[in-house]
Amino acid sequence: MSTPDKIEVRGKLTPDAPLAKLVWFKSGGNADWLFEPADIEDLSDFLKALDPDVPVMGLGLGSNLIIRDGGVPGVVVKLGKSFAQVERVDTVSLRCGGGAHGVLVSSKARDAGIGGLEFLRSIPGTVGGFVRMNGGAYGRETKDVLIDAEIVTREGEVKRLDNADLGYSYRHSELPDGAIVVAATFRGHPEHPDVVQAEMDRIQEARENSQPVRTKTGGSTFKNPEGGKAWEQVDAAGCRGLKKGGAMVSEKHCNFLINTGDATSADIEDLGDEVREKVKQHSGVELEWEIKRVGRR
Repeated sequence: MSTPDKIEVRGKLTPDAPLAKLVWFKSGGNADWLFEPADIEDLSDFLKALDPDVPVMGLGLGSNLIIRDGGVPGVVVKLGKSFAQVERVDTVSLRCGGGAHGVLVSSKARDAGIGGLEFLRSIPGTVGGFVRMNGGAYGRETKDVLIDAEIVTREGEVKRLDNADLGYSYRHSELPDGAIVVAATFRGHPEHPDVVQAEMDRIQEARENSQPVRTKTGGSTFKNPEGGKAWEQVDAAGCRGLKKGGAMVSEKHCNFLINTGDATSADIEDLGDEVREKVKQHSGVELEWEIKRVGRR
């Protein structure tokens, strides 16, 4: 089996690739390799040829992610425009590329007269991330609308997985490690485009009013505990506005961490761990990270 530099690709393969510019926190180290495949076949062939000991990770918009300062070992796969197509399958379904943004999916659904996918407008991510993390907002989750997903496994095999195959729970799936989601089919319901647009506008306004969307942040930091809200636990523990280095707990929504300008990823992660400890001391609740933390410390 081969190292990345020995494999012929049609896409773009970059060694020691900076990742900070690709993630919302704008912090973190480099990937050993960044691969942007030309198409599914290019990705499949690359993974088949790649030494199985080399780790592989998919990267979407990087909104729910801390890239640690030591960088990411192995290969980071980022899907480009060829994976961002959204096509109507029938009167209530869309086939979406793994690199398609939530805004595009919900807009295409509106144009097709399909309701039920409006919540994807508010999640700053791609279809691949939605499928892997069971992305959700405003009372709906990916598992509520997903029919099936097409993946390329770490071994390079192209497979189709039904909703039930993914073992969904809150912000979690059983998608195999190293697998890359290259497409997914979502099902909604018939709805007038004006009604869909009104719901998209309502969701966007609610998000703008309640979340620090115009800052360097990573989205919701902690999973909601059983029967409650993470932000309430953080607030009650006195952590609103808490700082560590260049990282801060948002004063607008305290389940969000912010890079105020020069935070390292260590600042952000350490602040999150400090918040978790303060919440545990205050209420006994052990908050779980929702944001994924990857790479070398």
